[in-house]
Amino acid sequence: MMGGGGGGGGGQMQQISQEIEQMDQEIEAIENEIESLRQEKTEADEAIEAIETLESGSTVQVPVGGDAYIRATVDDIDEIVVSLGGGYAAERDQEGAVSSLETKKETLDDRIEDLQSEIAEVETEKEELEQQAQQMQQQQMQQMMQQQQEEQGDDE
Repeated sequence: MMGGGGGGGGGQMQQISQEIEQMDQEIEAIENEIESLRQEKTEADEAIEAIETLESGSTVQVPVGGDAYIRATVDDIDEIVVSLGGGYAAERDQEGAVSSLETKKETLDDRIEDLQSEIAEVETEKEELEQQAQQMQQQQMQQMMQQQQEEQGDDE
């Protein structure tokens, strides 16, 4: 009968262990998303630098896919198409394009902050579960020691 109760505790420990593992996976997924957002932010920075540096008549290398590039001349730096998100894009002048990209970077920063807060929350929950598991292990050890003492007392 006592063994059955101990088995129940083991099941609970296994459940906690699985929850901790799921939390680790969740944290890893969030960290990957943050890395992807940081990459997007870097690309926006590079685009801003190019827009601010280039002039009409500049020669540039334009990617055509498959790591292939063609040489092209910028006809008009004040005709920049900028993605607005959701499949929409708009033509902007140089200043408007930079402004749109800066806004995009701010949005990415906000999203990164939200995700970092999410990681902190999951880590706090994980720590609580780890403490709970540790307490359960200590209780199981105490119960085992008590049983051993009782059994030794019965033997005498």
